[in-house]
Parts: sequence; C-alpha cells; structure tokens
Amino acid sequence: MVQVKVTEGILDGEKITNEICGTYYSFKGIPYASPPVGNLRFKAPQPPIPWDGIRSAKELGDICYQFNFLKRVREKGSEDCLYLNVYTPNLKPAEPLPVMIWIHGGAFCCGSGDDSIYGPDYLIRHGVVLVTINYRLEILGFLCLDTEDIPGNAGVKDQVAAMKWVQKNICNFGGDPKNVTIFGQSAGAACVTYHCVSPITKGLFKRAIAQSGCMLNSWAQTYRPRERAIALAKHLGCNSQDDNELYEFFKSQPVESIAEIQLPTMMREKDLDKYETQFTVVSEKTFPNVEAFFTGDVIEALKSDIHEGVELLLGYNEDEGTVNVMAARDIDKMVHLANNYNEYFVSRPFSLYCSVHDQMEIGGIVKDYYLQNRHITVKNLNALSQYFACDAVKLGVWHFVKLFAVKNKVFMYKFGCKSERNLFSKICGVTTFYRNSSIVGHCDEIGYIFPMKAISQKINTSPDALKLINTVSKLWTNFATFGNPTPDTTRGTTWRRFRPDNQHYLYISHILIRRSIPDKEEQLFWEDLYKKYLPQYLHQVQDPVHLVAKY
Repeated sequence: MVQVKVTEGILDGEKITNEICGTYYSFKGIPYASPPVGNLRFKAPQPPIPWDGIRSAKELGDICYQFNFLKRVREKGSEDCLYLNVYTPNLKPAEPLPVMIWIHGGAFCCGSGDDSIYGPDYLIRHGVVLVTINYRLEILGFLCLDTEDIPGNAGVKDQVAAMKWVQKNICNFGGDPKNVTIFGQSAGAACVTYHCVSPITKGLFKRAIAQSGCMLNSWAQTYRPRERAIALAKHLGCNSQDDNELYEFFKSQPVESIAEIQLPTMMREKDLDKYETQFTVVSEKTFPNVEAFFTGDVIEALKSDIHEGVELLLGYNEDEGTVNVMAARDIDKMVHLANNYNEYFVSRPFSLYCSVHDQMEIGGIVKDYYLQNRHITVKNLNALSQYFACDAVKLGVWHFVKLFAVKNKVFMYKFGCKSERNLFSKICGVTTFYRNSSIVGHCDEIGYIFPMKAISQKINTSPDALKLINTVSKLWTNFATFGNPTPDTTRGTTWRRFRPDNQHYLYISHILIRRSIPDKEEQLFWEDLYKKYLPQYLHQVQDPVHLVAKY
C-alpha cells in the first residue's frame, strides 16, 4: 500500500512502473471541494468533506457532465466532479519538488484532467509533481445572472479551490508549495492568464504557462451574460425576469437539460453557424457575501493588476486556425459565407464596438488581405485558416504578451514540431481540408507534453518523435523548476526574454531557433487596423513591430 495523509484523511494510492518514466506514485480521484450539487449549484466551491478510515485513490473521479463539441456527443459525467489527481516521482525527496497544476482546455464546455489524455509520464521523469484537475463547465461552471446566487465564474473558482488544496497538501506528496506553476491550453490557457490578475489567487502560484490562448481572446469573455442567462431560461420554459424565480428554476433543472445548448443572442452568432463559446469568464458584480474572481475590464486589469513577480511562458502553434475548422458544423456553408460575405471577416471586437459602415470596410480589408481575390474551396482552406488563427488565438496573444511583459518576465514561443505526435488535427479530420496536410494545428503541442494513452500510439517506433518529446517536456519543466526554460546551453541555445520593444521568441521545432517579432507582417496589418478603428485595444509601446530587433 502507498498511503498519504491529507487534510481530509488518508489516501491509498498506487506505485506504478512503466517504460517511459520508470517508477512513480499515483493518487487519483481526490476530492478538493464538496460536491457542488443542490443548493451549491452555481455557487463558489466549498471545502471538501473529511472521511474516516482510508480512501482509495486508485480510480479517477467523475468528470463534469458535458457535451463534447468535437465528437458531437454527450460525455458521461456528473455534477459531483470536483476531483484532482496527483502524480509524483518521489514521496520523500531530499528537497521538495516543483509542482505543475494542469488546467485542461475544451472551450469551457468539455474536457477533464483524466489520464486518458493528460497522463504524467513525460513530465514527472524530469523531477516535478503533476496535478491535474476537473472543474465545472459550460452552464454549470459559467452561468451568470449578475446576482448573489448566480454571480458567475464558478468554474474558475473551482480551479482556485484546487490551488488552495495544493498549497495545504502537496508537501505530503513531495511537492514544494512555494514553487507552483499553473499551466493550461486553449480555454485552460485563458484561465491561467485570468489567474494572473485575479485578486483571490495571489500567492497560490509562482509561474504560469499559457498554450494557445489568453484572457484577451474574444471567446474568453462573456458579452452581456445576464441577457444570455435570461434567454436560456426562456428556452427552457421559464419567462420570468425575477432573480429569485430564475435562480430556483435553474437550480431545479436536471443536469441533462442544461448541456449541449447553443443559444445565439445576436444575429452574428446565428449566421456564423458554428459552435460558439457562450458561457465563459465574466466581470462579476460585487456582493458583500461573495468573493469575486474577476471584476472590471480585461485591458485595465493587465495594466494594473498582474501579480507581482509571476513569470510567464506562452505562445501558439503554427496553424491555430484548425480550431475553427474543428468547430464548424457545416464546412460547405462556412466556405460559402467566407467567399461571398465581407462580414464573415469581421472579428468579434469590431462587430461589438464599430458601426455597420466601419464593419463593412473592415471585413473587406481583412478578406482582401487573407484571400487575395482567391476563391477558397473545401479542399484548400489554408488562406481562410490563417485568418481563423489570428482571430481565434494570435491577435489576443500579441496584445496580451506586450501588456504582461511591461513589468513581468515572459518567454514566448511559436510551436512548429511535426511528427506522428501531431494528433489532434488528424483525429478531428481537419488535415483533409488543407493543401499541405503537414500542419501544426490547435492542440497539437499536447502530444509532446502528455502521452495521450487514449490514442494507443507507441512512441518508441520514432526516434524523432521521442527527441521532440524530450525537448518540449524539458523546456516546460525547466521553466517550472528554474523560471527559465533554458537555464544552461544543453539545448543548443538560450531562450531570450520577451520584452515589448524586442519581441524575442523561440521557434520550437526539430531545432530551436531564436527569432524576433512573431508573424511580423500580420501583426503590422492588424495593428494598423486597430489603430484606425479600435485604438483603445492596442498596447502602445514605440510601435514595436517597426523596431529593428535587438540581439
């Protein structure tokens, strides 16, 4: 038996040996909060319930009930889903080990911390403790009525509760509570960046890694959340505007009835005909008895509320636009709209805050830039995908990193690894829509950080893939350990710090290449567009794209 005592009782885990990482200790299905059911639905998580005797930690806990928009299926799950998993290479090391807390992605509506994708094998062999978590999703996690009963942000408050549990207990697993790195991908990355400015997470982590997403991406912010909540109530049969009646109605709904609901509240959402992230992080109203996760404006928060001293590693993949292709309900309709309507190329900030006249101009300019008078087809989505990549990921990351790097240490990357480990694009079937099927799509970096055992792919058949896995996992764990992904020259180069006036980044592929100003031409195009139509959204720093890189 492998037993560890935590605040709530004794856990019985497992000692596991495999060919990838040798021996490690596994503790699964650990409750970090009380089940958020009944009167606790939509509320901030409450402390976990202690147990008597010994609790088995050999099986995963339930995931949140959800609709998987990529598979187009409902996943078995439960509201009672607030569980985490701990994997450690050494329960009693000579010195406490760095801790990495993984926050999964999934458009705020699907996913989990299960080891079917996010197993420990690649990371813990580099001497870190890995924690993976479940949290509430979609309506259960992000419904907001702007009231004390449903203030919003329950899902990210779950993540905060998991971090607090780690602070109390991780030393019993050999981990160092003073050296915690939170990291996540896509929606998980957006959550990571919100945690960097939230007043209730100060002191809970030292470093952060954001892969392919941030809080400035438009899909990471909910527009008029109360209106969407009321529209949801009407859709489910409740026409009341009374706060108490709405709360009781939502609280009484079977969990099956509040999943898989796409509810457009604007014509633009309806006409685009794709899966939209509709329930996500909100700016909370303040109430005397509610601890708010985030309030105010995202831009202002990045100017004044970033946690002092928190170090950040962030970046994106070469072909992030695959995420939009994955989310499309009807590829043929998507192509038709892109070929025939300029408005299709009006990104969300412009659609919300610019006049119709300006939107028509913006759509035409953007369409001309990306399509260059070419007619796209379902067999060649490369040009359209480049626009998707910028709209979905890159534009927000460019703005975010310049604001974050004013006072805090940042390392930026662009991910270009290509091998059989680029799994997500192939699994989701999007490679058939690209002229060059060798792409590095959204989520493809995950296969170099986690084993993804659900895919049943043995890596020892490919020395190239194994080398890439070793490189990427070592860069990530070096950052978690030292605050520097290349603390020495064993990787053949050193990763330079990103600053707004130099925009240094590392291109990660079969070799590591130091570069400056990622996607320079495209950045300049969008900066000029924002300067003309939405200047308040730009970070102003000596017009950095026009600067000569400093080496």
